[in-house]
Amino acid sequence: MPTRRDFLKGAGAAVLGAGLVSRAGAAAIPEAAAADSAATRPPLVPGSGRPYHPVVTLNGWTAPWRMKNGWKEFHLVAEPVVRELAPGMKAHLWGYNGQSPGPTIECVEGDRVRIFVTNRLPEHTTIHWHGILLPNGMDGVGGLTQPQIRPGRTFVYEFEMKKSGTFMYHPHADEMVQMAMGMMGFLVVHPKNPNFMRVDRDFVFLLNAFDIAPGAYTPRVNTMLDFNLWCWNSRVFPGIAPFVVRLGERVRIRFGNLTMTNHPIHMHGYDFEVTGTDGGWVPKTARWPEVSVDVAVGQMRAFEFDAVYPGDWAIHCHKSHHTMNAMGHAVPTMIGVDHRGVAEKIARLVPDYMVMGERGMADMGEMEMPLPDNTLPMMTGSGPFGPIEMGGMFSVVKVREDVKPGDYTDPGWYRHPEGTVARESEASVEADAPEGGVKPRSGGRSQWSGEAPEPGRAAAPEADARTLRARKPGGHADH
Repeated sequence: MPTRRDFLKGAGAAVLGAGLVSRAGAAAIPEAAAADSAATRPPLVPGSGRPYHPVVTLNGWTAPWRMKNGWKEFHLVAEPVVRELAPGMKAHLWGYNGQSPGPTIECVEGDRVRIFVTNRLPEHTTIHWHGILLPNGMDGVGGLTQPQIRPGRTFVYEFEMKKSGTFMYHPHADEMVQMAMGMMGFLVVHPKNPNFMRVDRDFVFLLNAFDIAPGAYTPRVNTMLDFNLWCWNSRVFPGIAPFVVRLGERVRIRFGNLTMTNHPIHMHGYDFEVTGTDGGWVPKTARWPEVSVDVAVGQMRAFEFDAVYPGDWAIHCHKSHHTMNAMGHAVPTMIGVDHRGVAEKIARLVPDYMVMGERGMADMGEMEMPLPDNTLPMMTGSGPFGPIEMGGMFSVVKVREDVKPGDYTDPGWYRHPEGTVARESEASVEADAPEGGVKPRSGGRSQWSGEAPEPGRAAAPEADARTLRARKPGGHADH
């Protein structure tokens, strides 16, 4: 029977070079599985080891493992990847096992975990296991707790999972570049007692961001704050999958923040309980109700709710610039500016010139205009009532009675019961009717026909000689 000393000798040989080690499942290192799409995979039900209720990774998947002499073994491969951020745009990133983020690692409190990491990047790397309690030499800080993993080499990490909770992994080598290129992954440690903190559906995702110029494919890694693509699991709306939920189920949503700023995550239609941080589970006596929960840089959060209200409920970051794609931050504000004469002159020089912005930016949600290759519209997405005008960190929690247990298939748009949709007032329809013409109808839906109250208005102050007159600057940056 092989001893621990024999294993460490074999691991030392693996460090000499990946070319010396077979990737076949029967060899010393388990085969590294890879994903080739951004589809949300079904939960991976454990076929060996301790039982647990698996998570669903938004637009991602769970890494397979093998049990060997009481150790749960995984294999991560750090490598360049191509990731579809949304239909119409792909990014050249760095990630793990074919995707960014890498696969979710799931294990159980008390598991002895052995993770092989092979480096196929053009530079060295390491992996830090964020929030995990482990021996110092397994913490993954290059130069401080371990040698760097040079290109072509394979290292092994071994530790026991001492507590359950919500964690993540990412490099601690050339960290600014490697994380800006998309290197990260989720790590879930399930409770030893499968009935502790049990829910019916358990979703996970990471918040990340990229700065990719229109028409380009590779992120600008030196950007500090002015990102133009705000992602959940390296996806932006409308490419982010919905959270599909069966009516009456207990639901948990976990997320971690590896961007350069905080994010207030807001879910419509519900209040929920904050039940977990990366420090552990929040005891029932210490939980607090919320409709938005802020997650700072490097933090994890988990909240839970009972899905008792059917519908399509928006969930998004409440920083409005984080729900847009490829946003040009130096565009001046043109609201209220009549630039028809100027526009006519410009159109003679630039035939495709389009006037926009004098009435706000809502027109961006409907207009179709040429875009550079590999670039997404700033405001996009269509719903059952028209343009959704979103992008970035936005998705939908779809609560349905007819969703089957364990089914995560998108059920389509919600069908609202009669009389439960906001509708146009008959008074506004009368005002829009042409003289002698037919009153327009509101898409075939009934209008409200009661008497509308007069709106109250505050008296506007009058300007005088002492009134301060300010001119608004035309642009902004680094916000």
